[in-house]
Amino acid sequence: MNRSLFALFALALAGSAPALAQPDVQGITACANIIADTERLACYDRASGRLAEPAHAREPVPVALPSDAPAARPMAATVTDTPTLSAASAAPPVSMIENAWGFDPASSRYTISVYRPNYLLVANYSDNPNEAPFDALFDVINNSSNPDAGLDSTEAEFQISFKARVWATEDRRLGVWVAYTQQSQWQLYNSDLSRPFRETNYQPEVMVSYNPHVSLGSFRWSLFNLGYNHQSNGRTDPISRSWDRVIAEFGIERDNFALLVRPWFVTDDGGDDNPDIVDYMGHGDITAVYKWHEHSFTLMGRGNVSTGKGAGRLTWTTPPLLGPLRGYVAAFSGYGESMIDYNWHQNSIGFGVALNDTLDRM
Repeated sequence: MNRSLFALFALALAGSAPALAQPDVQGITACANIIADTERLACYDRASGRLAEPAHAREPVPVALPSDAPAARPMAATVTDTPTLSAASAAPPVSMIENAWGFDPASSRYTISVYRPNYLLVANYSDNPNEAPFDALFDVINNSSNPDAGLDSTEAEFQISFKARVWATEDRRLGVWVAYTQQSQWQLYNSDLSRPFRETNYQPEVMVSYNPHVSLGSFRWSLFNLGYNHQSNGRTDPISRSWDRVIAEFGIERDNFALLVRPWFVTDDGGDDNPDIVDYMGHGDITAVYKWHEHSFTLMGRGNVSTGKGAGRLTWTTPPLLGPLRGYVAAFSGYGESMIDYNWHQNSIGFGVALNDTLDRM
């Protein structure tokens, strides 16, 4: 009978095994790291077998790691094969030449814009003013009311210049332009001569403009112009000056640097007015343009290799100082600062304000 009771007790113990599970030593150790009291107590109950939850009701219990344990590494974000660039970094740099000549297909077909620099030099000093063309006038004045009449070394100078496109293709790579430039030297501070305009030059042009858009190593050929240019001072003999030219212009650029090369062919040298003008003004000019932080620098050179005569002009245009007005400094050395001075050598420097510089657009 005792054996029968022992067997029945063993069967009962086996049947109650799921409810009286053996304690989980590792689980108890993990429970010690749980900070929250309620969650830590529940962890001890589960580990000791006091609470048996159905599998579908069990949820993972967060375990606080020791302070010296390494933090879990976040999952790396998915990286696509092609990196995404911002609009500013993806956009190509603005072309100085294409912007100045309206080669953008979105630009207006018929447009008016600045051409050469529009400036006012409030003071332009010359180390050798050209009085030779006015000797006859000074003789008359000196024999009458003012024996000391003559040109001042310092005068004002200004230039206005604009161009208008009168036709263009749909893609704007080819267009026809007309342009006008007027430059004046004004003896503003010469009260003895009633502050006269010493010289004014008029320069109308018509030209065909094309954007080749050809890569030349690290440069890009962005401009080819071919046009007809008339320049004169609008005066009669003996101080009349004029010439007519067919001018080609080639423009290449890289980033904020551009080089403009203009060879020309003289169709009319002014006859008796200035038959030797090519000896001093040469067969073309080259202009380098460099822009840096809204500053603009230009250097122009021209000359005649056979005669060794020519000229150079250096300009600096500052960032805007007052509205659209920018500071402007110009230095010149050589022949032909104006038409009346085509065969006269002088050095000059002036300062003032400008609306634009070479290859600017407003």
